[in-house]
Amino acid sequence: MKFTLGEIRKHANQKPFTFDDHVDVSELKTMNNDIRNIDSVHVYGECVRSGGEQFIFTFTIEGEMILPDARTLVDVTYPFNIKATEIFTTASYISAEDEDLEIHPITGELINLTPYIKENILLETPYRVFSDQEVDDSSLSGEGWDFLSEDDEKSKVDPRFQKLQSLLDKKMKEN
Repeated sequence: MKFTLGEIRKHANQKPFTFDDHVDVSELKTMNNDIRNIDSVHVYGECVRSGGEQFIFTFTIEGEMILPDARTLVDVTYPFNIKATEIFTTASYISAEDEDLEIHPITGELINLTPYIKENILLETPYRVFSDQEVDDSSLSGEGWDFLSEDDEKSKVDPRFQKLQSLLDKKMKEN
């Protein structure tokens, strides 16, 4: 999603410059992250000029990505709606305060919003997602391991203490 400064200046004098498009971000699935699949996303918003040198983009990114379930690693569709703001400037000098605000310098006559769209998607990707599907009992155990709930864990007696438990039970019957 690229915009020329001339195009923005032409439309953003009296009212905000608006945009609405679909952007291909499928490159994200090839990066080292949990995104298994993501196609194009819907991006819409507006750009306003501030002080003649700054261009403030306020936009929304909507789409769906496929992530692995945290328990079973099955595919989970995760819809997202991200609101973002990016500030660009044509000023040749950027102060330390501007760097803290993450004001991006513009080189040339073109603003490419696509890298910032991808960055916002990556920043908003959740660490863990869980499937709404019923968990298959066969996936809750394996060779040498078993998944236990907290209740199962409390009621299960450690085999090392089983003999002591029988002595305690015997003592309780006597009283």
